[in-house]
Amino acid sequence: MAVVAAATLVLPRTAPATAADNERLRLVALSARPELVTADDVLVTAVVPRARPLDGVRLTLNGTDITGSFRADANAHALTGLVDRVRPGRNHLVATAGPLRDHLVLTNHPATGPVISGPHQTPYVCTTDLFRLVDGDPLGDPLDADCSVATRVDYAYRSTAGRTRPLPDPAARPDDLAWTTTITGETVPFLIRIETGTLNRSIYQISMLHDPASEQPTFHRHSPGWNDRLIYTFGGGCRRGWYTQGTETGGVLDPQMLARGYAVASASLNVFGNNCNDLLAAETMMMVKERFVEHYGDPLFTIGWGSSGGSYQGHQIADNYPGLLDGIVVGRTFPDVASATNITLFDTRLLEHYFTEVAPGTFSREEQRQVAGFLRWESIRNLSDGAKRLDPVAEFPDELPAELRYHPQSNPGGARADVYDHTVNVYGRDPATGFARRPLDNVGVQYGLAALHSGAITTQQFLDLNERIGGLDLDARPVPRRTAADPIARNAAYHTGRILFGGAGLAGTPIIDYRTYSEDAANGDIHMTIHGYATRARLEAANGDADNQVILVEDSRFGGFSLTSPTLRYALTSMEEWLTALVADDAPVPAHQKVVRNKPAGLTDACWSRDATPRKIVQRLTVDNAGECGQLFPAYSTPRLVAGAPLTDDVVTCHRKAIDWRDYVVSFSPEERARLLEIFPSGVCDWTKPGVGQRPLRDTWQALR
Repeated sequence: MAVVAAATLVLPRTAPATAADNERLRLVALSARPELVTADDVLVTAVVPRARPLDGVRLTLNGTDITGSFRADANAHALTGLVDRVRPGRNHLVATAGPLRDHLVLTNHPATGPVISGPHQTPYVCTTDLFRLVDGDPLGDPLDADCSVATRVDYAYRSTAGRTRPLPDPAARPDDLAWTTTITGETVPFLIRIETGTLNRSIYQISMLHDPASEQPTFHRHSPGWNDRLIYTFGGGCRRGWYTQGTETGGVLDPQMLARGYAVASASLNVFGNNCNDLLAAETMMMVKERFVEHYGDPLFTIGWGSSGGSYQGHQIADNYPGLLDGIVVGRTFPDVASATNITLFDTRLLEHYFTEVAPGTFSREEQRQVAGFLRWESIRNLSDGAKRLDPVAEFPDELPAELRYHPQSNPGGARADVYDHTVNVYGRDPATGFARRPLDNVGVQYGLAALHSGAITTQQFLDLNERIGGLDLDARPVPRRTAADPIARNAAYHTGRILFGGAGLAGTPIIDYRTYSEDAANGDIHMTIHGYATRARLEAANGDADNQVILVEDSRFGGFSLTSPTLRYALTSMEEWLTALVADDAPVPAHQKVVRNKPAGLTDACWSRDATPRKIVQRLTVDNAGECGQLFPAYSTPRLVAGAPLTDDVVTCHRKAIDWRDYVVSFSPEERARLLEIFPSGVCDWTKPGVGQRPLRDTWQALR
């Protein structure tokens, strides 16, 4: 992680396996990386050479014999056990087998965190009393200032009428209990075990099919209803919830997932309506998955599942923290929090202010739409409202007391409700203001350039727009001067993965991008198709192709991201097939090559017609709206792309060049040329170059301390 404020750079140790590993005793931490153990325990396996008897292996933790905590697995010729009573900080786990020896340094962090995200955010409001369990009762009051609760298990069931209900008596089966057959062929009663607890100051839940009359599942005794696979759900949003624990998870009771036998996990800080810091979300997911592995077993693979704000998390966790997610199914996608979306919202806020306050009546609605690039003029107001995530005073969660909220006059030291202050551990603080530094910039941007070239606006409109559009100050108020990014924040955004690279862990990750098309909604929609193509463009730039990504598009009739859609059910089935093949492929080939060659043969880009009986149309989906799918579900532009930015939409600060009149297809009068030079004294954006400070992500698994 970039060194900002009081943060320290910490990178993981790596020890890739070799052929010689078969001849040596090896300790492998299964539930967490050795340097990132949490909550005082970790699941570990000791892989023993075949020539050595398992009963000759001895294990010690900090000098104390713990061999009795391990179970032998003759098939794997290994010993596996939950190492508990791990003390805070560094611990030494040693395995010996005759002359053979291996040693793991386990660094233990609190169950309340933090681990990789830097110092805890303050203020922070506990909401366990507002979180509802399956029976509708509240989870209860917190036990400490870190919002902890005692871990509990509840049961629910699926009725023959297709409803999920609390189980009144775990010792008795309801008369209307449904049964299901999982994808592994097990026919089991549709009884759902739900674990609820707290980790990283977040409320988490884990669900799976399990009969309470049978023994409780453990890492070595799996529930018969579990198909040995995990889905981790991510909730959407990116507004209002910061500084609170949240009152819901991404959902762990989807009947389609459970009916197939999946275990499902999520946490309240993985809902971007509660939190919009992808680093904090990754940390939370990491800790919940560690808990899952330790208490239920290491899943064959883990699928990330989320739409809109959930897509941020899927993309960024898979790229920045490879191994947590093996494949992702994402909907209504955006590449990341920091770049394409925020750039679009920032530009739209400026345009809306210019059109309504600075120069009202000088652009027709159609001219405004052409400058913005959207399908509908109404999207300008819609997305300008979405820019509240950039505003430190616009929206606060109801649970945050008014006296804790920032106000520039009445409470300048209060909590600021913008994404930059929410991610201040990464971006650092401006010493002059104490506020978070911002990776936000529009210096050199020629707004409306494509509209000028198409003849949609005049040279005079183009000049006035760019002369007076201005920028936003630290309180998101319009100011005459353009906004320049803080260089520390800009570089941190690139170097830490806050701006999606796409060529790290994501290069070897299967991606199914599912979109319910809503761009033609009456008031427009923030969920623009172009952002999915921006993600694809980044994959292509980083990896040479985007063949590990499949895009599926259909009408919005099925809602945003629901398994009531047969297309989304097909996506889940296809991801299951893809990952099962990938797990079985142990060839020593690059991760990207391996994931592409294991993609199911019939899984390709496609759309479904918008008539009463949707028809599948198979074609490569492209940003130029080619073919029948392009006509049915066209992509539209954004203000920054209209200004000439690349499709990747990942340039914060552009390199600038002197104005070259040959770049324009229109003619400017001498007076207009002089005015344009005055508007852009340092030159205009040179979009042929990467952004200032932009470089590929070099290190994954970065951590702030």
